[in-house]
Amino acid sequence: MRRLAPLAALLLTGCASVNPRPAFDELREQTGPGPKPEWARTPSEAEELDRVLDERLAAPLTLDAAVQIALFNNPTLQATFEQVGVSQADLAQASRLANPELSGFVRFPGEGSGENIEVSLLFDVFDLFMQPLREKVAAAELERTKLRVAHEVLTLAADVKEAYYTLAARQQLVARLGLIRELTAAAADFAARQHEAGTINDLELESRTVIDRESRVDVALAQAEVRADRERLNRLLGLWGPRTAWRLDAELPAIPAAEMPLDGLERHAVAQRQDLRSARWGVDLVGRALALRRRTRFFPIGIHAGINTEKEITGERVTGPELALQLPIFDTGKASIVRLEAEHRRAQRQLEALAVDARSEVREQRDRMLTARDLALYYERELLPQRARILDLTLRQYNAMFKGAYDLLLAKQSEVEAEKARLAAWRDYWIARARLEKALGGSLPQAATAQGENR
Repeated sequence: MRRLAPLAALLLTGCASVNPRPAFDELREQTGPGPKPEWARTPSEAEELDRVLDERLAAPLTLDAAVQIALFNNPTLQATFEQVGVSQADLAQASRLANPELSGFVRFPGEGSGENIEVSLLFDVFDLFMQPLREKVAAAELERTKLRVAHEVLTLAADVKEAYYTLAARQQLVARLGLIRELTAAAADFAARQHEAGTINDLELESRTVIDRESRVDVALAQAEVRADRERLNRLLGLWGPRTAWRLDAELPAIPAAEMPLDGLERHAVAQRQDLRSARWGVDLVGRALALRRRTRFFPIGIHAGINTEKEITGERVTGPELALQLPIFDTGKASIVRLEAEHRRAQRQLEALAVDARSEVREQRDRMLTARDLALYYERELLPQRARILDLTLRQYNAMFKGAYDLLLAKQSEVEAEKARLAAWRDYWIARARLEKALGGSLPQAATAQGENR
């Protein structure tokens, strides 16, 4: 018993905790700056998050509030968090040794003879040597899981931002279309009065009033798109019932004065993206398993040692050690090594493909962002001022009776159409920026951001 005391102490100190909260806290830090995810594992935690949810929804919904709500209320993400608990439990299980095996039997040779009793207590000695390695593999798998779940968090945050920007732009678009609707209605009314006065014919009347009817369709379609955009955001936020009556009063943020340079963005993405870091852990895990299998290929995969005691028919008891080995005679492990080699090559190729895709995604989203930025600024600095000048000149000629009211309304409508196109480019800029943040691993590099803000 005294000899077993150190082993018992080793087993107790080597047992990993089954509480996944510390691992989740590390995951929260891996998501970078901005709103952090929350994991409701108990009824009290769920009640507290419900209280925070109602407080956030009582005020007009901001972008940060929308992202924060999604990170603690989206049921799919909450289900994903359970993967951390599973991996933590696997680590705890890997830190524990296999239970000893107790076996025995009784023989009854005949009448008048005593029974023959044999009892064996066996322990898997090979498992004692494998336990530290198994625990290292489980710890690496936990790290991989945390990175994979952190990537899911950032993906959801990017989806919420995209949905939020889309809805904000669509609501602004409805307002612009409503203004166009007022203008086309005024033009149609004016054309009807001209037709009654006999100054325009039937063809001119139909040509001018059909624009008003088309604008009604545009408004109705845009309002339907607003409702669809709200429902998409509701799904991302995990909202239903009365909680879907939130308000979004904000407009799209202003476009920054300057952008960050492309230099270093690809390198930042390859170094920081959680899915790439998770894939590297995957390559490492398979590599460790392959190296271990090669080293232990001809080792007995089962070594059981223990004590055997037997009571003979005569009543005499004999006790001694027992050893059982599983010999690698028929299965030499070659097939498993070939399989692990293939798995290792596949993991490496998948990592390379993911890195290529990440670099391409960074370039693509940055180009989309800059293109939308240039287009929005071109509308703002060139086309919209020109449309305003045309409207002003048309107004002057209208006052001088060189232009009619319909010409004035048409000039105003063209100005609003240009503003609508600027709004679309404005929206595309912020959507591309959110996708670029996701491609970079959750946030723009600090140095690049600072350089863009200082310009």
